[in-house]
Amino acid sequence: MVRRAAGGAGGSSGSGGPGGGSRVKGARRPEVRLPPLEPFRGGELEPDGDYDGLEFLESDFVGQDGAGSRFMDCALRGCALDETGLRNARFLDSSLTGIRGVGTDLSGATLRDTELIDARLGGTQLHGAALERVLIRGGKIDYLNLRTATLKDVVFQGCVLVEPDFGGARLERVEFVDCALKGADLTSATLKDVDLRGAAPLEIARGVGRLTGAVISTAQLLDLAPVLAAEAGIRVE
Repeated sequence: MVRRAAGGAGGSSGSGGPGGGSRVKGARRPEVRLPPLEPFRGGELEPDGDYDGLEFLESDFVGQDGAGSRFMDCALRGCALDETGLRNARFLDSSLTGIRGVGTDLSGATLRDTELIDARLGGTQLHGAALERVLIRGGKIDYLNLRTATLKDVVFQGCVLVEPDFGGARLERVEFVDCALKGADLTSATLKDVDLRGAAPLEIARGVGRLTGAVISTAQLLDLAPVLAAEAGIRVE
């Protein structure tokens, strides 16, 4: 079960100071409250499996196929997900803690009212996925593929994202809090109420011109100045 928080640190929209414009809207965060869980004893994942109220403790799902599965009120703790097929899977009101894996396929998946805590992932495929009221806290994710994904009310907190690909994605009420964002690709992305002020460093490799709809700090603006100038075709000598 999930008790939803009213809002994030960004606050609600409103008028800023003179010449300020409107304030960025904060993300609504999930607060996951799981019911008493039963241990998972089912062996391997199954395509289109239905998992409700289960605890997956240090399960080894390497190379298994759980495409189309539904995880409702579940906890995955310390699970291995290398090359695990979870295309079009649904994670609802669930908590994923300490999961690890390379090449996990979550393309087209749905994550709603879900926490991803202290993950160690590389090359995770989330293209075309839908994330709503999701907290991603701690851990490190390399080469995260979120192309054409939809992110609404998503918070990245205290984590390291290396070369995440947001190409063609739609981001609405997304916050980066004490988060390292390295080499991000925003090509053709659409941003609305995206708060990047807590990203340090903030490195945009491609698509810096798509920052319309985001808020950054003055220091970040100065750091991004060379990239912005190159995007606009301005020579700085």
